[in-house]
Amino acid sequence: MMDATVAALMFPGLFLLIFLGIPIAFSLTLVSVVAGWFAFGPLVFQQLYGSVFSAASNYVLSSIPLFVLMGAILEKSGIARNLFDAIQLWVGRLPGGLALTTIAMAAIFAAASGVVGAVEIMIGLMAIPAMRAYRYNNSLISGTICAGGSLGTIIPPTVIVVVYAALAQLSIGELFAAIIFPGMLMIGLFAFYIVGRCLLRPEDGPAASPSENNIPLGVKVAITLKALVPPLLLMFSVLGSLLGGIASPTEAAAVGVAGALILAITNGGIIFSSMVDSFALTVRITAMILLIVAGGTMFTGIFAVNGGGEMVVNIASGLGGGTTGVIFFFLGVTFLLGFVLDWTSIVLICVPIFTPIVKQMGIDPVWFATLVLVTIQTSYLTPPMASSIFYLKSIAPKDITYVQMCRGVLPFIAIQLVTLLLVALFPSMATWLPERIVGF
Repeated sequence: MMDATVAALMFPGLFLLIFLGIPIAFSLTLVSVVAGWFAFGPLVFQQLYGSVFSAASNYVLSSIPLFVLMGAILEKSGIARNLFDAIQLWVGRLPGGLALTTIAMAAIFAAASGVVGAVEIMIGLMAIPAMRAYRYNNSLISGTICAGGSLGTIIPPTVIVVVYAALAQLSIGELFAAIIFPGMLMIGLFAFYIVGRCLLRPEDGPAASPSENNIPLGVKVAITLKALVPPLLLMFSVLGSLLGGIASPTEAAAVGVAGALILAITNGGIIFSSMVDSFALTVRITAMILLIVAGGTMFTGIFAVNGGGEMVVNIASGLGGGTTGVIFFFLGVTFLLGFVLDWTSIVLICVPIFTPIVKQMGIDPVWFATLVLVTIQTSYLTPPMASSIFYLKSIAPKDITYVQMCRGVLPFIAIQLVTLLLVALFPSMATWLPERIVGF
């Protein structure tokens, strides 16, 4: 009884420490030490060392700093600005053209880097001044940038998939393939909403005047090819080597870094200071992620030892509804955790708990993983504790208020929930492509 009680108190204790302002990684570690003492006594530190060593020696996780570095180089080299201008040449005359440009660029750079916060800040710094110059509605500005940044969770290659696959013992290439169709569907629905809103309310997202994009077709094509093709080739080289089974995740990420460096040099935007900034950003993000990985591994291990796994099974079984009920329960827990935790913590805590139960019940782990990733993306966007809104708030002008940001993300949250529902009703959206191409 005491073990189950300790397991049940671990989450409230974790949330209390987080609300007190203690960093998530240290909160996870502190709760693990206290709860582990009830199971192991003074030997708890030896047990926790085993968890840390297991996380630190996981070869798959070594791809994380390389994926982060690839995105950092692209961000610092000026490639993003060229891409934004090139896309704007084609869609600027459409209703909400600048918002469409923002979503398109976010999708491409989410695929090129996979680091959610970096993608959102990068596109926000370019898109906010452009949209404000055309007097775009503040809520549309906010919603578009936050939704675009959140695509870093669902557009491969993304770091969250690397961590999830490593914990769930799934093929990273298979999971990358599974999220391609849901990601494309979500982008299409985002674009449909933006155009529809700006057709009904032209003042929310005015189109660019024809004179501003009055550039000969040949020049537009040349500008577009120069700006768009290199990032797409980089994305396809990384994904293609993974999906085809040619390279391991770490090798594919190394190819991505080399490609990003070549693009940065040919673009003329890479200098010594920007490389230093790229490495510094990589060290900060990687250290944060891996420290949370270590803390999360401790937390889930101690939670399981104290009977947490059996407690979760009993709760899920007691809710009724069979397999469907269990899935709803797990997704609901994931969504609620998104209010107070970042994606790294959610994956580290939930995946080791959910995966054995999912496999035992015969649920397709790839399909379930796709549902979890979309749910995490939705929670990332959902007020009041939305990480995406906090990222935007750090770079937005003061007259774009928190209330406007919350109002702006609501339609995009609805679109993400529609995507989640469609993937739940039609599992082949997540399972068809992996079955056809991974390791072919």
